[in-house]
Amino acid sequence: MSKSLFKDFEDVSSKAWKQKIQFDLRGADYNKTLIWKTNEGINVKPFYHSDEFSELPEVSKSKATEWKISQSFAVTNAKTANLKAIDAIHRGAENIVFNIESENISVEDLFKNIDLNAISIDITCDFLSASFIKNLSSVISSKTNHPQTYIYSDIIGNLAKTGNWYNNLKDDFNNFKSITNSTNHIGINLGLYQNAGATIIQQLGYGLAHVNEYLNHLDKIIEEESKPSLQVTFSIAVGSNYFFEIAKIRALRLLWATLASEYNINTNCRIIATPSKRNKTIYDYNVNMLRTTTESMSAILGGANVICNLSYDALFHNSNEFGERIARNQLLILKNESYFDKVNNPSDGAYYIESLTNQLSEKALSLFKDIEVNGGFLSQLKEGTIQRKIKESAAKEQADFDTEKLVLLGTNKHPNLTDKMANDLELSPFVKIKKRKTLIEPIIEKRLSENLEIKRLKEEKN
Repeated sequence: MSKSLFKDFEDVSSKAWKQKIQFDLRGADYNKTLIWKTNEGINVKPFYHSDEFSELPEVSKSKATEWKISQSFAVTNAKTANLKAIDAIHRGAENIVFNIESENISVEDLFKNIDLNAISIDITCDFLSASFIKNLSSVISSKTNHPQTYIYSDIIGNLAKTGNWYNNLKDDFNNFKSITNSTNHIGINLGLYQNAGATIIQQLGYGLAHVNEYLNHLDKIIEEESKPSLQVTFSIAVGSNYFFEIAKIRALRLLWATLASEYNINTNCRIIATPSKRNKTIYDYNVNMLRTTTESMSAILGGANVICNLSYDALFHNSNEFGERIARNQLLILKNESYFDKVNNPSDGAYYIESLTNQLSEKALSLFKDIEVNGGFLSQLKEGTIQRKIKESAAKEQADFDTEKLVLLGTNKHPNLTDKMANDLELSPFVKIKKRKTLIEPIIEKRLSENLEIKRLKEEKN
């Protein structure tokens, strides 16, 4: 289209737009009527304009044309997990996440007939064993010269989730250093904070402080020539606040680049995104498919490298072929039918998203600095400050849900009262409290609809 077409039209400033809106409001208060204040403390305006930016935003480093469809498997039996992974790959998965629960598995059996040159693998371990991971790395190296395999144990994430170290602080960090030297990789689980009810700013700020604890411990032992190749992967949970979640992922990349540059290490990071559990429900559970679809869309547009979808029935059914196929097919449709892989950096230049990205980044960086001034992330975990702040945010969000200010369709709004679930629960979808001695108070993941669902299940049984 010719640019000369618009020469006869004067530019309209943001000030002029606001004056016109105020005129049309006929005396109603602009701020009270049209400004939306979020739990993150951000005021969302009815419009955004280019004159609010002193300079054009830089092009982001994300590449939406390269995102991978992932499938996650809990590994209790190597042969079973191997067969499931091969089947998922044949059906369109481009990345596999293995969550290994015990070191008593056969690494050879786990990778049998998997082409490690063609598929990327992420491996998380629910235990800490430098010898196991060294063997794992050795097996992978024997199968490919160009491994796309990422192995990590998040010891601080385990402490935050369980309240205890695997062994103790000293042993855990010694093992962690050995593992990092072997794999040249660090993995950070930020999904815990989101699923426990943390705000987006808390997720970003705590995530930055979390990884900074590792960098502080590793800075002196990582050789200078290895620093540029150190790989960091953030595993995040994506909620339903569509544009904010896009901005969250973009902000995470900016924050990581800022922190990494201070340590003279690789400023690029990998991001694995999974839909949140916090807003998922057991009643009217098919709506979960709509939620996970829009959350996956946010992850793609925000620039996540890997999208690992959540099955619509993952809360209450054992792992099953149908649920896994539906979850995978949602991503296949987004990529192959909706063309969510055709444009790089699709959210770049959108004034609203750019503004959100900047605000989230600035507020999260301020929170990170506050944590560091007050002793660092581990210190604040031990004091209970992090847990208390997350519980406060979760309680506020829970109150919004209870009063229907925050809506989950089919649960606290327009519920199908004929829907019965008592006989369909193969797994307990509720918080499980185990009484045991812990060093710190663990961060507990809890869904918004749990109390309401427990009440309905009791009514069913009566």
